[in-house]
Amino acid sequence: MPLMPGSEPYQHEGGQIGVLLCHGFTGTPQSLRPWAEYLAAAGLTVSLPRLPGHGTTWQEMNRTRWEDWFAELERAFEALRARCAEVFVMGLSLGACMALRLAEVQGPQVRGVVVVNPSIVNDVPLLKLAPVLRFVVSSVAGVAGDIKREGVTELGYTRTPLSAAATLPRLWSLVQSELGRVTQPVLVYHSPEDHVVKPASVRFLRQALGDNLTVRECVNSYHVATLDNDAPEIFEGSLEFIRTHASVPLQRD
Repeated sequence: MPLMPGSEPYQHEGGQIGVLLCHGFTGTPQSLRPWAEYLAAAGLTVSLPRLPGHGTTWQEMNRTRWEDWFAELERAFEALRARCAEVFVMGLSLGACMALRLAEVQGPQVRGVVVVNPSIVNDVPLLKLAPVLRFVVSSVAGVAGDIKREGVTELGYTRTPLSAAATLPRLWSLVQSELGRVTQPVLVYHSPEDHVVKPASVRFLRQALGDNLTVRECVNSYHVATLDNDAPEIFEGSLEFIRTHASVPLQRD
């Protein structure tokens, strides 16, 4: 199936430190492409896959589920691990949730985690009804494009596919139940004014991870902060996070 122009995955061969980035639900790699390119310019090996069902049509996405998306993330992680001495994992929104799940599953193979406006709590009433609603309607209004900065857009679906959305509660529940397995350092970027994900997810992370967690606010951005006004601080902060926690030096091209 043809891809939306601009939704292609991104890879860069750099040094011995790898970074795996994961975009959000109904989004595309475009939302993280500037972040990926920034890290690549610093000499890192970078992988930004396109999750199954994303970047084509919402109807195709309705034939996928969270296990399909996570399997693609795991494949990209294994490829990075074979190439690099150590790997950091980063993500936006639902991609942040899957980044945390990868840290739970892979343990010390994940060196550290950086997430932006993570979605790990089912705080949208409509999604609680998705398992039933999907038999009545196939989609509802989309959530892409919550950006404060003028003139910037996110490439994503204008509709939310309900059969795909109905699989999210299982992922959220699983991640919440096993956060105790995350011993890696975790850096969270949080937008106080977010029209997609409510503060409940960050509150849950604070309670579950305690001193292992650092939270920084993106006061001038909405949900897609990686394309918004605070993006430079996210990019710079994530690189400094890698410098702090990596056991091997960064290598520039």
